Amino acid sequence: MEKHYTDSQTKAVSTGTTILAAIFDGGVVIGSDSRASIGGEYVSSKTINKVIQVHDRIFCCMAGVLADAQAVIKAAKFHLSFHSVQMESPPLVIAAASVLKELCYKNKDELQAGFITAGWDEKKGPQVYVVSLGGMLISQPVTIGGSGSTYIYGYVDAKYKSNMTKEECLQFATNALALAMGRDNVSGGVAHLVVITAKGVEHVVVPGDKLPKFHDE
Repeated sequence: MEKHYTDSQTKAVSTGTTILAAIFDGGVVIGSDSRASIGGEYVSSKTINKVIQVHDRIFCCMAGVLADAQAVIKAAKFHLSFHSVQMESPPLVIAAASVLKELCYKNKDELQAGFITAGWDEKKGPQVYVVSLGGMLISQPVTIGGSGSTYIYGYVDAKYKSNMTKEECLQFATNALALAMGRDNVSGGVAHLVVITAKGVEHVVVPGDKLPKFHDE
């Protein structure tokens, strides 16, 4: 008997999504929403944490096909762990971003995954890097990505300042995610945020009902 599949059964699970990272005075904030979708139309999960720790003070956000992104991150974690043992010191943030870049570039015909990498190291302090779907690597003080990012470019350009305090940067990131979630049909859930500084790592989760509202929903 021939079996027929619906469109949602044949499409890959995507991360949705709205992801961002921003440098402030002394550290960096990286964050995302928590939805995964199929085909950019159907929300398949509301509880995906897309802010992944790849080393002690290095995190990344993933966008694209969820399975591809998870496979790349798993390989990157192995590379960085091995690198750390060899060097007898924690890896640099640029090293983590370069590993992700190489994995994406070498498999660009098979994988659909992009990343924002953020972290802190003793050489350069707080840093943010973007790894595009094809494996291009860019350093930026603030960056946004995913389907929800198209709605908040104006807000980010107008409100971001490099010398913000930790509290100001957390509020900036929370507001940006809330604005994207309010407009993008496949961004939503809770806001996952991580603050990375010389002192360590702080996890912040903002429930959906606690997010700021900027218009009637």
